[in-house]
Amino acid sequence: MKNKSYLSLFVMISAAAFGQEKVTLSGIIASRSNNETLIGATISVPEANITAVTNSYGFYSISLPKGDYTVVINYPDFDITEEKISITENMQRNFTLTESSRTKSIGEVILKGNSTKTNIRTPEMSVNKLSIATIRKMPAVMGEVDILKSILQLPGVANAQEGSSGFNVRGGSVDGNLVLLDEAIVYNTSHLFGFFSVFNADVIKDLKLYKGGIPSNYGGRISSVLDIYQKEGNNKEYHATGGIGAVSSRLLIEGPVVKEKSSFVIAGRASYAHLFMKLAKKPNSAYFYDLNAKLNFKLNTKNSLYVSGYFGKDDMSFNNSFMNDYGNTLLNLRWNHIFSDKLFSNASVIYSDYNYGLQIKFAGIDWKSNIKNYNFKYDFKHYLSDKLSLNYGLNSIYYQFNPGTIAPFGENSTIKPDQIAKKNAMENAIYINAEQKFSDHLSVNYGLRYSNFMRLGAQQVNTYTHNEAVVYNQEMQIYEEGTPTGSISYGKNKKIIGFGNLEPRLGISYALDDNQSFKASYNRMAQYVHLISNTASVSPLDIWAPSDSYLKPQILDQVALGYFRNFNNGNYSLEVETFYKKIKNKADYIDGAELIAHKAIEQVMLNGEGRAYGLEIMTKKNSGRLTGWLSYTLSRAEQRTPGRNADEPGINNGQWYRANYDKTHNFSLTAAYQLSKKWSFGGIFTYQTGKAATYPNGKYQYQGITIANYGERNRNSIPAYHHLDLSATYTPKPDKIRKWKGEWVFSIYNVYGRNNAAAVNFGQNPDTGISEARQISIFGIIPSVTYNFKF
Repeated sequence: MKNKSYLSLFVMISAAAFGQEKVTLSGIIASRSNNETLIGATISVPEANITAVTNSYGFYSISLPKGDYTVVINYPDFDITEEKISITENMQRNFTLTESSRTKSIGEVILKGNSTKTNIRTPEMSVNKLSIATIRKMPAVMGEVDILKSILQLPGVANAQEGSSGFNVRGGSVDGNLVLLDEAIVYNTSHLFGFFSVFNADVIKDLKLYKGGIPSNYGGRISSVLDIYQKEGNNKEYHATGGIGAVSSRLLIEGPVVKEKSSFVIAGRASYAHLFMKLAKKPNSAYFYDLNAKLNFKLNTKNSLYVSGYFGKDDMSFNNSFMNDYGNTLLNLRWNHIFSDKLFSNASVIYSDYNYGLQIKFAGIDWKSNIKNYNFKYDFKHYLSDKLSLNYGLNSIYYQFNPGTIAPFGENSTIKPDQIAKKNAMENAIYINAEQKFSDHLSVNYGLRYSNFMRLGAQQVNTYTHNEAVVYNQEMQIYEEGTPTGSISYGKNKKIIGFGNLEPRLGISYALDDNQSFKASYNRMAQYVHLISNTASVSPLDIWAPSDSYLKPQILDQVALGYFRNFNNGNYSLEVETFYKKIKNKADYIDGAELIAHKAIEQVMLNGEGRAYGLEIMTKKNSGRLTGWLSYTLSRAEQRTPGRNADEPGINNGQWYRANYDKTHNFSLTAAYQLSKKWSFGGIFTYQTGKAATYPNGKYQYQGITIANYGERNRNSIPAYHHLDLSATYTPKPDKIRKWKGEWVFSIYNVYGRNNAAAVNFGQNPDTGISEARQISIFGIIPSVTYNFKF
């Protein structure tokens, strides 16, 4: 009898243990209308208190005990989906979501409640994600929707200057931003010197901005990561989307190659402002065009292939005396493979080329430069359990730098053809990153990246006395260019110098309850390529250069703390973060440095250090007719270059001074209001403290010439930057489902006509001889009308 009791107990325990055996639910989440995979969709299983998020290709994986569950799937701008599932073994289950009826009109404001509320429990912080539908309602210069100008409304992000699509994140320089389009590196993000960005919003599927707590799969930059993915194309039916504006027009076509197995998308955009400029007295011209394309093939249930590309070109001419052209070319071949229900992989082969040229008639010079890279990366996502997942992989980039090819321009040119030494480099990295849930309250994201960088030949490398390419003139008390004592020749692909860095990453989230949490993060990052520029924004005159014996890799350490809370069932959100970052080997230029076409750039550069710290506040209204957010940043960005020894004062006497992109206050209010099905309105007000500048503090005479004497670096500020933009969208037939759908967008950029300063120049009035300051402004008030359509 006793043995039978033991046997019964054993059977019961075995049954219970078997009942707790874990099985895996995995699959793809996509849009029902076009089978476009959804990045960052949330899958929740309330009975098991488990939540997962789809990766960059819409894949998810959840481990569960066998049983019956309710699966809830949520994605911004889509209806929430619930489904009862009985799981007795590993199951592959794909889900399709229906787009919310309130978002189907072109550019309709998102009204869906809670879809944009703050994520409380994940260890991810200092990350912002904007839906394309929300971006479409933001007024933009000349009526063109601009993704980069949209992220300027987020805390911690500021524009480089008026008329530039370059941006600064948490006091970082423009070249510190890693901008990716379908994983390909974009080196210049602007058209027409910042009038437009290179990203056509019609073809963009998803974007995410990392300001801190950056996962270890990203590297090579020290300020931020802007990760942008293009659409894959509708594999069910053919559609076209486009718009006709006052300055530019665009058209996108998408459809199936093989229905529900493969698709394509192709989008083109071009400006025609140059046609009107030719009517002016002076023969000026400025135009751009770009092309986005993507093909995807679902080979079988475990393999998918993607081919994507971008090509853009700018061409400008001013009075036939100054001509400038530049452009990006990007190509990417990707292979997705599902090894099992817990292991997903992506392999990519990527090509990126940024070329730029300048012709100056009066100088008789034709100058061309470019940077290319060939990139291979292999990434894995491993779902070990419902509480632990791993990301790991490797990355290898081969760089080719052409600092300048110089040729004569015009019949009377005295310029001799020349080639500044080309440079090659290799950057390699391996990484592993873990996201682990220790309890209902505590989640941690931790990882490690090892990066390695090598300068490679063929090249002649200068040598200098005491290994100093910059010398200090004690008599004149100025830094001057050093004179080479000789050179060393390195053969093709021979190693000139190498660097290696360990880059740890850590993110922690402690949830007090379902509505509020504290988060903290730390990341170390290394940057091996540098933008050689004495301006605060990207321009086609800038030169990219690799690290070497003199231009050291920049090393960043950043910590951040934050408090996050949702109110009123997620209808309102609050995000507060504070950060501190320190940078080693911050490049600085000696006074009077000439950068363009310099054959030995190390002769005008010194290595210093940088730091930035600040407070960011963001409040959001996530639902209702009126939606939007308010963001405010209080920050400081500084740098210092002390003397290399006791006999040198360093730059600015070795004292800390404001970085070029330092802006103490940055305030932005973004709002969207849905008046009716036909009418919606949007508005943005922005205020920023003027960027740092160096003003003259006196003048003196030298051989009859008046020369300005400048004070401490960046002690002054240009006038504050602020403007108000408004837009109204009219949809004549909002309930129309099929065939042609159209809308009119009316916008006014800079409503009250503020003349914001792009720069302040100092000189002498030729008539009066009095010294004066001249403010350069680019934009005044700009009204525009755009007609968008879809069929």
